[in-house]
Amino acid sequence: MMQVSGDGDTRQAPRWYQVLWSTLAAFFGVQSRANRERDFTHGRASHFIVVGLLCTAGFIGLLVLAVRLAMRTAGA
Repeated sequence: MMQVSGDGDTRQAPRWYQVLWSTLAAFFGVQSRANRERDFTHGRASHFIVVGLLCTAGFIGLLVLAVRLAMRTAGA
């Protein structure tokens, strides 16, 4: 459902790529005030939780892969 504020600005729930971008920005601590307000006003917590868990799992997977590659290279 779309809402229109008094200044003509249309607001709606963030799209999937906006949720992903906001989650990645929050990981690095560089979330903008406007995006944070949009997320808290129009976003669903469950979407951010799921994307956050997936990003965390991906990050852990990359770390495991990097350590395995480093260990294989060091042993050669």
